[in-house]
Amino acid sequence: MAETTTEPIVDKKTGQKPGRLYVKAVFTGYKRGLRNQHENTSLLKIEGVNAKDDTRFYMGKKCAYVYKAKNLTACPGHEKRSKLRVIWGKITRSHGNSGAVRAKFSANLPANAMGRRIR
Repeated sequence: MAETTTEPIVDKKTGQKPGRLYVKAVFTGYKRGLRNQHENTSLLKIEGVNAKDDTRFYMGKKCAYVYKAKNLTACPGHEKRSKLRVIWGKITRSHGNSGAVRAKFSANLPANAMGRRIR
């Protein structure tokens, strides 16, 4: 009988295992002026992006706010019900010169999501 050894999959170039396929970002707040706040546009700070030119790659990309709710709900394509929920959004344009971006979500992000992780 031939023995089968299960070796972990390793990338030949970097020597690392495959990991996440998204970049971490933080929801910093809503688009606003001096007196008015517009909750339909969210500001995100993407990890590793520190200049306006670096934001061009992310324009039009999808982003997701994943959170846990109280009740279990059915998920399309899954058998088990889950407490996880997702609000999907899209990065629309850059904001300022420090690498922040604006994003519009399918439902406005809740205020308690400020400072939390966006994928």
